Amino acid sequence: MCDDATWKPLLDELGRWQRAGRVATLWLRDDDAVEPTAALERLLTLTALHVVPTTLAVIPAFTGEALAHRLHPAAQVEVAVHGWSHENFAPVGEKKQELGAHRPADAVLASLEEGVAHLRHLHGPRFVPVLVPPWNRIDPKLIPWLGGIGYSALSVFGPERDLGLPAINTHVDVMDWRGTRGGRDTGDLVAEMVARLRVMETGGGTLGLLTHHLVHDEAVWIFLEALFERTARHPACRWTKLSTIVAGLRVLKTQQSS
Repeated sequence: MCDDATWKPLLDELGRWQRAGRVATLWLRDDDAVEPTAALERLLTLTALHVVPTTLAVIPAFTGEALAHRLHPAAQVEVAVHGWSHENFAPVGEKKQELGAHRPADAVLASLEEGVAHLRHLHGPRFVPVLVPPWNRIDPKLIPWLGGIGYSALSVFGPERDLGLPAINTHVDVMDWRGTRGGRDTGDLVAEMVARLRVMETGGGTLGLLTHHLVHDEAVWIFLEALFERTARHPACRWTKLSTIVAGLRVLKTQQSS
């Protein structure tokens, strides 16, 4: 449901932020983009309508000029690196991973370095050198090496942790992966957004929303439209480009070290 009562907890929380003179940073990450599709078109149309910046986590191995051409006029869209091929190398019985410890680290890092080069070539200034590990999983031993092959930050799911590279995570996932594999209940999503905002109130950071355009059912699209209608122009929150968040972390790090 997307009635006003369902959204009241979020609007009440944003009202508290507004009265305190605070502005929450929100950002949108959509995973698994490869090529133009009807689902991607729907996402781009919706985010453009509400002027919501969007980060597409693109799978380098399977993308090319078609996606770059489609995104050329989409000023609100940026591109991050979604692994290399989104291939699972974990054995049966383990959680899926492309960037785990199942292959030599040199081979994994070489593929990630190729991903940076490929997407930078295709997308130029809209490319942001942030790694989005497939399935939000990566061997921690790889992380200290990412800066040396061109990455400025890492984005997984859940609370940020100090892993040796700045983290800009997502915190609310619209998909019910373990149940219906469709859109989650709006009330539950609103509650999670409110909880994240309360963490941000004292601990700072951002609220990252995670979507997967290729598998959205109608419930997800209804939720997104209702969310953007209520937040895109709200004075207590600002949907922000990933590149802007990365730049802010860089400034903060410089201030802390000086």
